[in-house]
Amino acid sequence: MRHGAGQDLLAFLFLRHTGLRGFDATDIRWSEIDLRDRMLCRVTHKRPKRVWIPLHPELLFALEAACAERRSQPLDHVLLNPETGGPMSRPRLYERIKALGERSGVNGAHPHRFRDMLAVDMLLKGASPYNVAKTLGDTIAVVEEHYAPYAKELRERTRRILESPDRIEKPGRGLHDFCTPTRNERESAMKLKEIVAGEPISRILKTVRQIQNLF
Repeated sequence: MRHGAGQDLLAFLFLRHTGLRGFDATDIRWSEIDLRDRMLCRVTHKRPKRVWIPLHPELLFALEAACAERRSQPLDHVLLNPETGGPMSRPRLYERIKALGERSGVNGAHPHRFRDMLAVDMLLKGASPYNVAKTLGDTIAVVEEHYAPYAKELRERTRRILESPDRIEKPGRGLHDFCTPTRNERESAMKLKEIVAGEPISRILKTVRQIQNLF
């Protein structure tokens, strides 16, 4: 769709890389975008949750260009209607994204589809439902109900983790042996106990690392 976006390129990139709902996207101001820190920060409208969304390099480049070209002020709207030059309204954004989809041969394109796309994309790349919920300003329950079922790769990744031959136990040690400290483990624990009271922190940390290497 980006190749046929034309005047709607900024709106397309903004929706694609932030996943914001239509109201939030059209209401966003430059004061809520930190180009230097490459971060968007906003309290969402539907669920009053503060979200911090890292700016994708592609979106960052488009925002920097638009900000410089317009000489934008902090309270100016980010998304403008290309036909009027004024702030983009939510209904107009819907119409323009729908028309963009038709030009690109994508059926059923609308702003919220980009939110769905970003959520599933994050899950497929390894983000947890918690990460997705914090980014979108949603609840974990909503993410798990609406997005996780579509990420087949996520379910298969969980399967691989559970079926992995790697174990916390060491080879040759049963559950009873694992729960019962070995002689070396007991000696290391006593050594740590002896030095914690009066030794430098560097030696304490060194001993801790030695104990961790036993597991």
